[in-house]
Amino acid sequence: MTSKELTRKVFIRMGKLKLILLICGVGCAILFYLLTKTISVEYTGTATIFPLTASNESSSTSNLLKELTGASEMPKSFSQEASINIVELAMSRRTREAVALERLPQFGNKTISELLIDAENDKKSFLSAKVDMPKTDSALKAVGGEILNNLQTAKFTKNGLLELSFTNTNKQLITPVTNIIINKISQFYIDLKIRKAREDYMFTMRKLDSLNEVLDAFDKRAVTMANTTMFVPGEKIEYTIPKENLITDKERVLRQKAGAANNREEALWRLQKATPIIETLDKPEPPFKKNKPSGLLFGMVGFILGLLLSSFILIFDLLYKYINAEINHAVFGDEEEVASTSSDVSGNAAVK
Repeated sequence: MTSKELTRKVFIRMGKLKLILLICGVGCAILFYLLTKTISVEYTGTATIFPLTASNESSSTSNLLKELTGASEMPKSFSQEASINIVELAMSRRTREAVALERLPQFGNKTISELLIDAENDKKSFLSAKVDMPKTDSALKAVGGEILNNLQTAKFTKNGLLELSFTNTNKQLITPVTNIIINKISQFYIDLKIRKAREDYMFTMRKLDSLNEVLDAFDKRAVTMANTTMFVPGEKIEYTIPKENLITDKERVLRQKAGAANNREEALWRLQKATPIIETLDKPEPPFKKNKPSGLLFGMVGFILGLLLSSFILIFDLLYKYINAEINHAVFGDEEEVASTSSDVSGNAAVK
């Protein structure tokens, strides 16, 4: 069978069975359309977050946006502001698991993890395996954090703002869950600022104590020198030089003490000033974006697939015969030709 003969037979058969092809295409289109009806609608809420800055703060605060976005390699004053990438913080397991264990009073005081597991099980078909409800808090936060990882996204806009999105089939969960995620991010930076300010404060206090001990030692040396040189002429250089050096060292330590005292007051001020450094610009409130596959598009895809599948089934025997003939011709074509020629010669001789 040649390719031309195959093409002719295929067109003839498909022309005779075109009604069957149409029925199969329409059937698959209806099946795909009904399939979209079983898919739950997903809602997506988006919040936009920007960093708070103040004009009277230090130069490191003016670079807060670069530090939060990770654009700068090293902040000018690492001890004053947090310098962790806010996208990594939003998507980190620590944040996700902390959010998963939060309880929502408006949902029967259930944890977010329990609500997310229920939502996941509701959208699964009867053939899919359900997510088992964990018995312990550690397992609950692990499962909830993993589900959150698939439902939330964080990215930067062209203006450098953080865009945080959360998707779920239960649109009542979107606003409270997104707000809790934002609160966890904000609280992380506040806790980090307090911790760093406390460490700076404790360091300056230890520094001041050390400088006070040095000053006490200088005072004792001054008293000792005054007592031992009471009747010595003041112009003797072996006694004036140590006194001058002692005075110089004491002035230097006093300047260090004044600087440490200023640092202590600044650290104490930052310790008491535990204000948020991020704020929500666009809140995650309705209307939410709906995510659901188009029934018309799925129907068209099903119709095309139905036509292709039914056509292949109907012409399968023709394709099989054609492929088999081509293989035999490729492997045994020359031998069959010689055998047929010899049989024709012997037949002609017998006739003679």
